[in-house]
Amino acid sequence: MSTSRRGLRVVVIGGGVGGLCLAQGLRKAGLDVSVYERDDSVRGRNQGYRLHISPEGERALRECLPDRAQALLTATANSRYGYGMAIYDEHLNAQPGPEITDPRANEVTKVDAVDRVTLRRVLLAGLDEVVHFGKRFTRHESRPDGKVVAHFADGTVATGDVLVAADGGNSLLRRAVGVRAEPRDLGVRTVFGRIPLAAELRRALPEVLQDRFTWVIGSDGHKLGLMPMAFRTRPAEAAARLWPGLDLGDSDDYFMSVFSMHRTATGMSDDEFLAMDGTALWEFVRERTADWHPDLRTVLRYADVAETFPVAVRATAPIELWEPGTVIPLGDAVHAMPPSGGVGANTAVRDAATLTRALLLADRAECSVAEASKQYQAEMLAYATEATAMSLQVAKWSLKRIDFDESVLAG
Repeated sequence: MSTSRRGLRVVVIGGGVGGLCLAQGLRKAGLDVSVYERDDSVRGRNQGYRLHISPEGERALRECLPDRAQALLTATANSRYGYGMAIYDEHLNAQPGPEITDPRANEVTKVDAVDRVTLRRVLLAGLDEVVHFGKRFTRHESRPDGKVVAHFADGTVATGDVLVAADGGNSLLRRAVGVRAEPRDLGVRTVFGRIPLAAELRRALPEVLQDRFTWVIGSDGHKLGLMPMAFRTRPAEAAARLWPGLDLGDSDDYFMSVFSMHRTATGMSDDEFLAMDGTALWEFVRERTADWHPDLRTVLRYADVAETFPVAVRATAPIELWEPGTVIPLGDAVHAMPPSGGVGANTAVRDAATLTRALLLADRAECSVAEASKQYQAEMLAYATEATAMSLQVAKWSLKRIDFDESVLAG
């Protein structure tokens, strides 16, 4: 087996969870990597709040992250989830639901949920010279010498041996290489919000609404999910202890709230719904929940209006593999999924770990870049297809009595 290294240079378009996890994995493996992100900062756009981490996602994160970043991940993870799921109607009458078991229930260092912004900052730790913000990708070109060049709106370019498309569900790179598998609208519209668990809110609510994942399934087809995020250690405190000088931001405990309905139930066009700001969205939610149980209305009164945004739920099925070569897909660019149980993000970090292993073989001259791409995509196709099916099942269950438009995935 060869021990020489080719010195592959990897250019990643997109600094989300998957792209940053890949950068950490490649750096840990000794590869040259740079990441180009269109947003101006880590908080450039709303991407959600609390994120469930599966056992497979946790293994992938630990495989890619250096030890200090792993310690930060563990320290800032959720400390209270593990009590399962509670299902209610809008009057807080208990409803039957799936049995959920936690195989890591007794592991004190498990990571089963994180704050998404904190996770992204953990993934950025140590990458100051690697990640470039404010870089809007416009096009790429493949040179005769085998190099691939990314062009950005500010006139700059980045040249590498591999170009990774981690640029999300609306991937420009996917369209540029001729892949036709665009994410399709499932007909579900969701309002994502963040509700700080202020002391007065804790006092006002029964404990059962604070310590577990709660689904409220309204008789009119509206659904509310409340997912508690209780930090094991506050991010600022964890950073001061484990990585002095690192800015992890800070946050109090909170609920992530997810209010969902079919697009026809919004009473407005998609353009109107998706253009609403936080104030208008919470007025909409409160109007739709005016006759719900007082405890639920109390929760909604504490919403952080500025941290609220609308989403149209989409999915990619079937997944289409890309031509093996110097442009390689990762995450939502190749397999967009409903935001059910964090399946999409967990699959993206699995992509990162899998692609890191494949590119390390190419860097060691044990295979070509095209062969590494083919090997990675074959492995990815198997688990991502399974993950997409799982996310659709979870979404279909959690959105029951919504007309879930699965038919769009067949044509």
